[in-house]
Amino acid sequence: MAAPSETLQTQDYRIGPLDTVSVAVFQEPELSAEAIQVDAAGNITLPLIGSVAAAGRSASELAAVIADRLGARYLENPQVTVSVSGSVSQKVTVQGEVNQAGVYDIKGRTTLLEALALARGETRVAALQEVVVFRTVNGQRMGAVFDVRAIRSGQAEDPAIVGNDIVVVGYSQARAIWRDILQSAPILGLFRPY
Repeated sequence: MAAPSETLQTQDYRIGPLDTVSVAVFQEPELSAEAIQVDAAGNITLPLIGSVAAAGRSASELAAVIADRLGARYLENPQVTVSVSGSVSQKVTVQGEVNQAGVYDIKGRTTLLEALALARGETRVAALQEVVVFRTVNGQRMGAVFDVRAIRSGQAEDPAIVGNDIVVVGYSQARAIWRDILQSAPILGLFRPY
């Protein structure tokens, strides 16, 4: 699954409804705008060109669309920059062997370790070498397996988590058996103080 892992690590942040973006058109301050909220339908409205679909696009993709529309009728070779100044629409689902499974809001760049922290960490029977991240890439559902121990020790990169990702922490049967042995040892009287 190396290819999905690479895809998961390099995918750009996607703008969503109710996010806030800023648009800068080089040497055209009257066409630039700060703190534009993406409406519930996923659009922003700009001078001269009107409504532009923003949801589902990266900042660079949105900048290219705006530049194309401005260049088609109003400016010669416009230089447009878009930045996401606020994100409220992105959510990540964390489930499996975590202390508090659920759906969590993420704002800006978030990593796998940060997503696990949102779920209050892993349980004592979690299989940390079997943490799967599911993501829809170009309309296709993909998954990649990550080793959280390797990430924590610095041997592997902490992958980026984006909106609508699903993180599933696996179950370690060996750890569960060991935990059961430790819990039952005092009851069975295997170790008695004298």
